[in-house]
Amino acid sequence: MRIAFMGSPDFAVPALKALHRAGHTIAAVYCQPARPAGRGQALRRSPVHVAADELSLPVRTPARLRTDLDAQAAFEALDLDAAVVAAYGLILPQAMLDAPKRGCLNIHASLLPRWRGAGPIQAAILAGDTETGITIMQMEAGLDTGPMLLRRSVPIAPTTTTAILHDTLADLGANLILEALSSSPTPVAQSESDATYAPKLNREDGRIDWTRPAAAIDRQIRAFDPWPGTFTMLNGQPFKIIAATPVEATGIPGTTLDAGLTIACGDQALHLSKVQLPGRGVLQADAFLRGHPVPPGTVLGS
Repeated sequence: MRIAFMGSPDFAVPALKALHRAGHTIAAVYCQPARPAGRGQALRRSPVHVAADELSLPVRTPARLRTDLDAQAAFEALDLDAAVVAAYGLILPQAMLDAPKRGCLNIHASLLPRWRGAGPIQAAILAGDTETGITIMQMEAGLDTGPMLLRRSVPIAPTTTTAILHDTLADLGANLILEALSSSPTPVAQSESDATYAPKLNREDGRIDWTRPAAAIDRQIRAFDPWPGTFTMLNGQPFKIIAATPVEATGIPGTTLDAGLTIACGDQALHLSKVQLPGRGVLQADAFLRGHPVPPGTVLGS
């Protein structure tokens, strides 16, 4: 099948490689333009761009599509059977959605219509969902509103982080898009009454409110690993929390209950197990405390 692949981050790489291995003709790979990154602000290609170069596939990196008529015409000229879209990052205009013979198929990291939008993996963990999955969706103009072609679920365990779930879903999406292209699944309309939305995240979303229950803060820590990360303030500087466990204890929210980084929450408490100071590496709590004692009664937060 002659296809275009449209994606940018790590999540999309397994699908691109799977399509290539399966023998599909990838007429073009679309991804976000290279952007400055790191201390030197050197231009860095997206993970999909890197993978496409390794596979010797042609890459296109338009900065925009909705107002770029030349880019739209070039896409239509590819004479595609289908386009596969996975976390691309640009909105496709209707002319591009209509160009491939089988349209544009999206690999979405949730069980639609739950968690439409930019952060479905984080949203599922944050909400305490016990499962999520992949939906292969026929794209239309609305935000993740198109008819569903295939869905597969995976469990979310009490210790699951976004980092773990991301890789599981990326591999599942790669397998499921192959199945969708090799068959003709019957489209199923989404239920608008069941739709929920996962907003785009920013760093401030990672700030901990210690008045919330320990279980909710634990979900926040797991949902925001690795990005945007979860933090509080300790002795006037940001203190990143990488992993923690809810425990049975009570006290004034945000206050350390012992010398081992057990922090009182609005309900129960959290025992911190992995932490990080700015510019330093991640440490186990006991290793951190050897160099940075935190006595009982220390107050964390802004």
